[in-house]
Amino acid sequence: MAEIFDPKPPVKKGFVIEERILKAAARADEDCEAAFKEIDRIARRNGEKVLYAFVNNHVSAACMNGSSGYGYDDVGRDTLDKVFAAAVGAEDALVRHSIASGTAALTTALFGILRPGDKMVSLTGRPYDTLEEVIGLRRTTGGSLADFGIEYDQVELSPEGKPDVAEVFRKVKGAKLAYIQRSKGYSLRPSLTVADIAEIIKAAKNASPDIIVMVDNCYGEFVETSEPTEAGADLIVGSLIKNPGGGIARTGGYIAGKKALVELCSYRLTCPGVGREAGASLDENRSMYQGLFMAPEVVANALKTAEFTSAVMSRLGFECFPAAGTRRGDIITAVLLKNPENLIAFCRGIQAGSPVDSFVTPEPWDMPGYDDQVIMAAGTFNNGASIELSADGPIREPYAAYVQGGLTYATGRMGVLCGLQEMFEKGCLKLF
Repeated sequence: MAEIFDPKPPVKKGFVIEERILKAAARADEDCEAAFKEIDRIARRNGEKVLYAFVNNHVSAACMNGSSGYGYDDVGRDTLDKVFAAAVGAEDALVRHSIASGTAALTTALFGILRPGDKMVSLTGRPYDTLEEVIGLRRTTGGSLADFGIEYDQVELSPEGKPDVAEVFRKVKGAKLAYIQRSKGYSLRPSLTVADIAEIIKAAKNASPDIIVMVDNCYGEFVETSEPTEAGADLIVGSLIKNPGGGIARTGGYIAGKKALVELCSYRLTCPGVGREAGASLDENRSMYQGLFMAPEVVANALKTAEFTSAVMSRLGFECFPAAGTRRGDIITAVLLKNPENLIAFCRGIQAGSPVDSFVTPEPWDMPGYDDQVIMAAGTFNNGASIELSADGPIREPYAAYVQGGLTYATGRMGVLCGLQEMFEKGCLKLF
């Protein structure tokens, strides 16, 4: 065994990691050098872009204050919408703490735009688990899009994770909305880059110029120097406890894109005739502003953690998606762990290396919205925040852990090493 650092009294003893794991980590550090330089370049560009959005929209101390009651004339809330829109290259945005999750933001947008008799088509295959219930692919609850007479179709992905352009051309005809899921969800397909998304949008718009293209942008914000709105997407949607909240926003979600579409979504967010004019920000403005301001740097730390995860896990014999050195579309690394014992041990180690609830032992459970049991390690300051280090996965083939987040690279890296140490101690990791 080897200690990660050599503490001096009265500092308590630090993390203890097997020497061979540390040697693999040191080699992985070398593997990551070129990727880290590119991540830093992107973070600088995005940081400048976000700063300019603040400056150009005259963010003031008054914007940090919240509102109560109906929330009329909330200058902080309304200015934040403008700042966020500018930061992601959109005409308009709704940024609200009252949007419960990324799925809730998607639901608000879908119900805001689609009407009975309309059709939506997913251009990236079957959506992730929780959105299936919103669409009505699994009739376990009431109130889905299907219940309101909205049709659904999808374009299957190739084994390489790419949509068939000819099939896109055929299936978008007659559809009102095309949906693109940027992240892989609980699959091993590549997450989409902005260039990938631009190619799909071009195919959809060539076939049906008036089709509305909506991108589920979760986990992808600030990973590149542009967003899907700058590649032709009419709407992008996401969660504030992922990338754009910077680990500071305590809850919330956003919808950004074409002004007329955002306005329609606002009527679903509150009610027709009122829309964005109501909705108290309470005391959440400051955390959402600060989170957005910090987001480019925090996303860079999450990307470094993801790159390190791919590098060290592959050195120890586990296939990762994406592989180290591969261009990334989001902050997630899927680690193929081969069996449930490995998956559970790795997630438990991640939990043990978390700043909050490190003493808690994660167990697979029947998580709402999923068919299979899910194990989730997330010792986070904000409950379930995926921009903070977490690892989770369904207890089903191919037994992959989906690792994301890392507020700082040092702590993200250590969390991954704790995951490996737990696997080693449980006999799940063979070292030579």
